[in-house]
Amino acid sequence: MTDAKREHWEAVYRTKAADSVSWYQPTPEPSLRALHALQLAVTTSLIDVGGGASSLVDRLVERGWSDLTVLDIAAPALDIAKARLGDEAAHIAWVIDDVTVWRPERRYDVWHDRAVFHFLTEPEQRLAYCHALEAGTAAGSVVIIATFAPDGPERCSGLPVQRYDAAALAADFSPAFTLERDWREEHRTPGGSRQSFQWCIFRKR
Repeated sequence: MTDAKREHWEAVYRTKAADSVSWYQPTPEPSLRALHALQLAVTTSLIDVGGGASSLVDRLVERGWSDLTVLDIAAPALDIAKARLGDEAAHIAWVIDDVTVWRPERRYDVWHDRAVFHFLTEPEQRLAYCHALEAGTAAGSVVIIATFAPDGPERCSGLPVQRYDAAALAADFSPAFTLERDWREEHRTPGGSRQSFQWCIFRKR
């Protein structure tokens, strides 16, 4: 399954411009607002799960963050981000892997995931994700996660998704993580359509 997923996402990034995919954000405002509200030091370690070609890492580098990791299953997506960052890319840890089979070698203060978890439609996939999440975080670590909301799309990039409200996400992350804050966000795609996202902030017990 991992090979099929990798082939799917690599094909997406090889055949579409990074700024044309539905999840593209010129600036990742919801993520930046969440991080700002947490008042975290720039020395805080952060992993962007499924970060791909997202500009979140660029914006954090601009703000002085120094301990950043980006994980994605598709190497072409990470290549786009590396090329965009230029020399700064050498200061970022880049991980090419499927989060459901990945075994973290360290723990992070912040785990950020915008739109990976909702692709895990099988219980065993979500359990594997949570195993990686628990291994990659410590007591007090923060998890910022966004998925499609109950009125969001049923499919994305040709794949089915699992939609969530805050209570459903909290149930999947319980009992290791406590829900601290939740909100909804309307994302406008490059094509002009609107997608409803559920955002949550959890803290590890």
